[in-house]
Amino acid sequence: MVSTELFIETLRANGVNFFAGVPDSLLKNVCAYITDNVPSDCNLITANEGSAVGVAAGHYLATRQLPLVYMQNSGIGNAVNPLLSLADEKVYSIPMLVMIGWRGEPGVHDEPQHIKQGEVTEALLKAMQIPYLILADDDTTVVSQLGMLVTDCKKTHKPHALLIKKGTFGPYKLQTKVVNDNPICREEAMKCVVSSIPADSIIVSTTGKLSRELYEYRDELNQSHESDFLTVGSMGHSSSIALGIALAKPDRHVFCFDGDGAFIMHMGSISNIGHLAPRNYIHIVFNNGAHESVGGQPTLGFGIDIPSVAKACGYSHVWSVNNQDDIISALRSTQNQNGPTLIEIKVGINSREDLGRPKTSPIENKEAFMNFLGL
Repeated sequence: MVSTELFIETLRANGVNFFAGVPDSLLKNVCAYITDNVPSDCNLITANEGSAVGVAAGHYLATRQLPLVYMQNSGIGNAVNPLLSLADEKVYSIPMLVMIGWRGEPGVHDEPQHIKQGEVTEALLKAMQIPYLILADDDTTVVSQLGMLVTDCKKTHKPHALLIKKGTFGPYKLQTKVVNDNPICREEAMKCVVSSIPADSIIVSTTGKLSRELYEYRDELNQSHESDFLTVGSMGHSSSIALGIALAKPDRHVFCFDGDGAFIMHMGSISNIGHLAPRNYIHIVFNNGAHESVGGQPTLGFGIDIPSVAKACGYSHVWSVNNQDDIISALRSTQNQNGPTLIEIKVGINSREDLGRPKTSPIENKEAFMNFLGL
């Protein structure tokens, strides 16, 4: 394994002192080290990976210093546009390092949403003509690799990538904690919502632990999973999926179960929801102020007024609650009001250690869900 301290300090010794990106589970130890040991104005946890490339480009333009962008390989899609139309050597020729967690690496067991992305990660980098190397798993080789990569990146004035395999970095526990004293945890809040809404409601649930908790709650109740679309990938797009369903099924209640990180990642989507104003759309944002599934690094969930943003985008009714009684009260109000509606539920950051994963495949989930919709 590679020492997180050695990795970051080697980058610093090579002039890399600015970091931006979206945390990833394969990078959680090194991202935790960065969070604890790099000044906050030199480590930006951005809304999405494309934004990180933009911030990194701005840093280089202002300093001539090489930045590093970090992401999971699923985030490459968000970053393609600025990498090719901004940083590429045929446009502005802006050098930067891109550190990518290689989820779904061929031959390594992973979740279904990562398999295709893992298979094509190297091909995507080759298609974008971005030089890359796979980081070694020993400190001595890594020091040499980083020196060569930084030198070539500066020489060619183009982005270079580092692919990080599962288990590459040694352990490091995040010391910087998100201040969170909300009295209800996300799983309890989710159970409260599910038990308080009509049984025939349609639910689109975001990627991460929330969908896993919803799946297990259905099992606990001996209920079918057919009413729930579990968005196991495509972070930030659950609200748009729910919008498409709500417009096509105007006589059904459609609930989007969202997270703060996912909501912020593609926040522009709520402008469509507010403009089209589907009266049957109820947007539930479970806000714990952190990217919990990938290490607990903070989001801006507690730093922005999510209900006010939704209201400004045209949502008819908004609430912010943090306890069971207020959750139930807000949900009761939605039964007599036209949407779109947003309920922000501020929740704790804790979750169960024994939380399982769905036992059905994404395709099985899709087919059952479409049958529930009457198709």
